[in-house]
Amino acid sequence: MAPTLYMLNGSPPVRAVLIAANAIGLKLDEYQVDMLNDEHLTEKYLKLNPLHTAPTLDDNGSVLYDSHVINSYIVDKYGKNFSLYPKDFYKRGLVDQGIAFDLGNLYPVLREIHLSYLKKEITTLTPRLVDMCKTVYGFLETILKRHEWVALDHFTLADISCYTTITSLDYHLSIKPEAYPTISNWLKRCAELPYFKNDPKSLQSYFDIMETWNAKRCEQ
Repeated sequence: MAPTLYMLNGSPPVRAVLIAANAIGLKLDEYQVDMLNDEHLTEKYLKLNPLHTAPTLDDNGSVLYDSHVINSYIVDKYGKNFSLYPKDFYKRGLVDQGIAFDLGNLYPVLREIHLSYLKKEITTLTPRLVDMCKTVYGFLETILKRHEWVALDHFTLADISCYTTITSLDYHLSIKPEAYPTISNWLKRCAELPYFKNDPKSLQSYFDIMETWNAKRCEQ
């Protein structure tokens, strides 16, 4: 029986899980959580995920609800090879470090932007939020100058997590090639991989959500 992924179209963490599952050929039973009607706040869903977020993975009773953890889990359990998440302790540590960069640096900026819109505090990025974006863009630009990928000399789970967050941040503050050439080239390399073939549609769903929030793009 295929694992069930409770999801929301356009969610960056959900996109990360869908890309990773595609990369290892794992079929998921996709369940759209009706957040507009507060399905994520029902007792049934809260038993699965007390944070009432998406994604949530239910692998025949084994439940996880963080995209980074879900991805490492499905690669370890269902992957045919481990290039995405190597068994070598040091290489895996480097991948974990790249994943932690998304978790601790990139995604918190995106989350703060989302919360600011949900609270109707902004209609476009404030100077402080612009500076936060530029700071993490600068970090990633420097990381990618060391080699072509976030963690190792090849594509890994770290790239997946960072990619889905960065392409979402790009909606809010455009990543211009002249300012961030290394990030721009990395984004192109990722998008050209077959694992990402369905992601443009998912990313468009994110854009659609932002438009319903009246989120204005910033070109600074």
